Amino acid sequence: MGTQSTPAPVLVESRDPELVKGLGLLSSTTLVMGSMIGSGIFIVSADIGRMVDSPALLIAAWLVTGFMTVVGALSYGELAAMMPRAGGQYVYLRESLGPLWGFLYGWTLFLVIQTGTIAAVGVAFGKFLGYFFPAVSSTNWILHIAKVPPIPVGPMVLGNMDVGLNTQNLAGILVVIILTIVNVFGVKTGAAVQNVFTIAKTSALFGLVLLGFAVGRNALAVAANFGDFWRNASLSAKHAVQVGVDGPTALVGTLTILAVVQVGSLFSSDAWNNVTFTAGEVKNPKRNLPLSLVLGTGMVIFLYVAANFVYLNVLPLDGSATGATVLQRGIKFASEDRVGTAVMQQMFGLTGAALMSIAIMISTFGCCNGLIMAGARVYYAMAKDGLFFKSVASLHPKYKSPAVSLVVQGVWTCLLCLSGTYNQLLDYIIFAVLVFYILTIGGLFVLRQTRPNAERPYKAVGYPVLPAVYIVMAVFIDVVLLRYKPQYTWPGLIIVLLGIPVYWMWKRSGTATEAA
Repeated sequence: MGTQSTPAPVLVESRDPELVKGLGLLSSTTLVMGSMIGSGIFIVSADIGRMVDSPALLIAAWLVTGFMTVVGALSYGELAAMMPRAGGQYVYLRESLGPLWGFLYGWTLFLVIQTGTIAAVGVAFGKFLGYFFPAVSSTNWILHIAKVPPIPVGPMVLGNMDVGLNTQNLAGILVVIILTIVNVFGVKTGAAVQNVFTIAKTSALFGLVLLGFAVGRNALAVAANFGDFWRNASLSAKHAVQVGVDGPTALVGTLTILAVVQVGSLFSSDAWNNVTFTAGEVKNPKRNLPLSLVLGTGMVIFLYVAANFVYLNVLPLDGSATGATVLQRGIKFASEDRVGTAVMQQMFGLTGAALMSIAIMISTFGCCNGLIMAGARVYYAMAKDGLFFKSVASLHPKYKSPAVSLVVQGVWTCLLCLSGTYNQLLDYIIFAVLVFYILTIGGLFVLRQTRPNAERPYKAVGYPVLPAVYIVMAVFIDVVLLRYKPQYTWPGLIIVLLGIPVYWMWKRSGTATEAA
C-alpha cells in the first residue's frame, strides 16, 4: 500500500460487482438532498444573524455557502463519473494523492464526521419529540454516569458535558438502531425509506417557503429588515468577533465575518458528497452520479436561501433576548435558536409550532437514514483495502449490504450519543471537513495531469477556474477560522493528525499478517 505517483489506470475502471445496483437517479438525488437537509436550516440563522447584524449579510452567508456547495458538487461530479466505486471521496483521495490521505479521510469520517453527525441529528429528533412528550428530555436521566467539568487546553475548552443515558439521547439511539437494521435489509430498502422521508421533508421546507411568502408577510418585519437591508454590509464595516472561548473581542471586516459564520451555514449544507460513498450501488453511475449531485445541491440551496428570505419576511432580525413574544425576540433571539419554529408560530400560533416540530422530526429521521446508509460504504471500502477491520469488508449473504460496517458504525454512534461530546465534535471537525474538500478538489487537478487519458464521461463545469476559486475561498475560510475560532480548528487538526500513526500501525500490521 505504498504511495504511488501514477496509480494504474485499471483502478479507475474497476467496479464493486458484489454490490446490488439499487439506486436510480431519483434515489441518488434524494440521498443528496436528504443528507443535506437536517435541522440546521431551521436553527443556525439565529447565530448567523447575531454575528453579522445585517439582513443583507445573513442572505450573503447562505449565498456564499450555496456557491461553494454547487461548485464542489460540479467538481465531484467528474471524480464520481470517473471512479464510480463504493467509498466515493475516500477513493478519490486514495487515487489522486495516495492511500495515506484516503485513510485520514476515512479515519476522521468514522471517528467524528459521519458518526458524530448521525448522533447529533438523532438526538435532535429526540429534542423535538420532547415538544409532544415532555418526558423526553435531556434532563430526564435514566443513568447519569458523570458530569465532566470544562477543561481549558490552550485555545480549546474540553469537557463541560454530562455523560449517561437520558430520555432524549435514548430516542436518538433508538433512531440509530432502527435505521441501521433497516439498511441491513439492503440498499433498496434503505433507498425506499430515504425517498419517502426526503420527499416529505423537502415538501415541508417548500411549504414553509410558500406559506412564508403567501400569508406570512409581517409589515413590522418587512419594514425593519428590508427598509434597512444593507446596514453593516459595506466592505468597510467592522464586526465584533469573540476570539476563542472567553477570549477578547476583535473587530473584523465584512469578508472575514462572512468566513467566520460559514461554521453554521456550510455545516448545515454539508453531507451532499454522501451519494459518492454509495457509487458502487448506483445504476448508470457515469450519468446519474454527477446529475444527482448537481440537481440535489441546486434544489436544496435554492430552498435554503428562500427560507432565509421567509425568515426576514416574517420576523425582524433584531430583537430582545428577554422579549415576551416571538415577534419581540426576532430572528437573533428565537427560543433555543429555533427560527423555523418561531416563524411558524408567528404565522399560525402554537399549531404552527407543532407542525414545524413534526416537520423537523421527519427531516432529522430522513437525514439520519441517508447518513447511515452512505457512511457504512466508506468503511467497507477501507476494509477491502486492508485499512479497517477485515470483517467490515463482508456483505450480508442475502441482502448484499455491508451489514458488519453498518453495525460497527451504529455501535460507535450510540456511544457518541451517550458521551455527550457529539456537539463539540461537530464544531471541532468543521475545519477538517473543509480541508478534505480542498484536498479532494485539488486531486481533480492532479488526476487531470497524471491520468490525462482516463475516461471522463462528465467533466467539471468551469474547470479550472471554478474549482480553483473554490479552493481559494475554502483556504481563506480555514485561515480565518484558525485565527478567530481556534476552539473549532485545532481539535479538528489533532483528530486528523492522530490518524497518521494509526495508518502506519495498521499498514505495518497488515504487512506482518501477509508475511505470516
